[in-house]
This record gives sequence, C-alpha cells and structure tokens, in this order.
Amino acid sequence: MSTVSTEAPSGADRAAQPPRPDSPKRPRRVRREKQWPAYVFLTPWMLGAAVLTLVPMGVSLYLSFTDYNLLDAPRWVGLRNYTEMLTEDPRYWRSVGTTLLYVVVAVPLKLVLALGAALLLKTLGRGRSFYRSAFYAPSLLGASMTVALVWRALFNDGGTVPELLGAIGIDSGGWVGDPDLAVFVVVLLTVWQFGAPMVIFLAGLQQIPPDLYEAAALDGAGRRRQFVSVTVPMLSPVVFFNLVLEMIQSFQVFTPAFAISGGNGGPADSTMFYTLYLYERGFTASHMGYAAAMAWMLLIAIGVVTLVLFRTSRSWVFYTDEEGR
Repeated sequence: MSTVSTEAPSGADRAAQPPRPDSPKRPRRVRREKQWPAYVFLTPWMLGAAVLTLVPMGVSLYLSFTDYNLLDAPRWVGLRNYTEMLTEDPRYWRSVGTTLLYVVVAVPLKLVLALGAALLLKTLGRGRSFYRSAFYAPSLLGASMTVALVWRALFNDGGTVPELLGAIGIDSGGWVGDPDLAVFVVVLLTVWQFGAPMVIFLAGLQQIPPDLYEAAALDGAGRRRQFVSVTVPMLSPVVFFNLVLEMIQSFQVFTPAFAISGGNGGPADSTMFYTLYLYERGFTASHMGYAAAMAWMLLIAIGVVTLVLFRTSRSWVFYTDEEGR
C-alpha cells in the first residue's frame, strides 16, 4: 500500500513551483501585461484631463501673478492682484456679498421646493411620470440665455409679474430696475429649476424601506412624526449630496445674472455676481491677470465651503451601513 509523504517541500522544490496567480511575488511583467488594457482605455481621459484641465489651470495660476491684457506679454507682479482684490477693490467685496446673499437664499429654497415636490410625486399613482417630466423640464431649459431673457421680460417694467401684483394691490414696479429686488429675480429663476434635485430626492424616497413607516405607525407616530423621525434621517445622505452640488453650482452662477442685468451687474451693482465681475475684469477691462486671481480665489472658497460641509456632515448625515459600527 502506497503512503503519502508529509514532508515539507525543499527549497529547490519551492523554487521550481510556479507562483500562484494571487502571489505578491509574481513577475512584474505578468502584472503589466494584465494592466495595459486599462491604461489604453484611460488614455483618452488622461489626455483630456491634462490638455483641457491641468494645463489651463497651471497657466491660470501663473497669470494670476502677472499683469496681462491679452495683447502684451504677461508681466510678473507677484501678489499685487491678490492684495488689490482684497484691500483696494470695493466692487470685489460687493460681488462677494451679492453672491453670498444669492447662495444663502436660493439654495435652501430650491432644496425645500424640490423635496416638497418629490414627496407629492411619491404619493401620486397615475400621472407620476408626466408630472416628474414637467417638473424636470425647467432644469433643462433654465440655463439657456433665451429663458433668462424671457424671465427678465416677465419681471421688467410692464412685465407680467408687476402687472399681476398690481392687479391685487401690490405696486412693486419692475423688479429688474429695483436695486432691492433685482437679485431676487435671479433667485426665483434658480428656484424654478428645482427638477434635478427633485428627481434625486424622489429616488432616495423610494429607497426607504416601508417597514420603517409601518413600525413608526404602530408606535403611534403620525405623518409629521414619521417625516421627522424616519424620512429625514434616511434621506440625509441625499440631502447632503444635493446640498453640496447646489452650493458649488450657485457660487458659479453666471448666465442668469448676465442676461437679467444686461451684462453690467446693474442696477447699482445689485446683480454684480462674482463670476460676472470676473468676466467684466477679464474680458471687458482686459485685466486677465486680475481675473485669473479672482478665479483662484473662487476655487479656494468653494473648496473651503465643501470641506466645511463634509466635516459638519458627520453630525447630521445618517448612513445605514454605520448601524453596526
């Protein structure tokens, strides 16, 4: 009867054995042969990122330290653009204030309206697809110059909105020409485009397990209590996602402000948003170095706001996979 040897293989036998596929000692050549298709498919993206993003960012960073008017060669001035921006330019700070007012007002209103519409759509049976498409349509059209010009006409002197308000006894006049109301024309145009976050909210609502609502109802919770104790915590990751996206987009608003103000930020700079002032300094006044510095300050500000949102999200965003941690 044959016996099975239990002796450990010698060093020579181990060297003669081929390496296992998952062995960390397998030849690098084999790993490269398996990885090269991935690099081939990634090449177009890497070239696009380098040529269309990284190189322009590097050039913009260099120009932010120069005096450049698009005609002459850039002249190095160091931090002068930044110091002028922060200490000597009152219009810069006015544009910052207008943009912050817009962000603080428009983003919460847009998200609240989007969530309300999503809650209504969730309860609908027939016609949900039609209303979802109808609510989403402004998100596709709202960024166009044509819609912004139509919006300006609605709120201008003799427009539909002042006429309707006048018919019910509210004499507001044209909003576009009023320094106190002009910025809210842009705010309302942005809030009107609530379709994209609404669709995301609706998808999040449909992922909440019905068992949670049934358990809350058995405990005597009404609809308001279910919304506070079940819907809001389970939907908090979606709220956070929409909040970050809308915040970033709101800091970069340009087309509505350009169309409604006529491109000059009027009246009295009440619609001089940050990006509109950047455009004016760069392409109207031909101070491209100053405009590049403004662009980098905007990038830093968006990065700081996004970082703060991520840091604070730990206290109010609930993830279901964290229950067992």
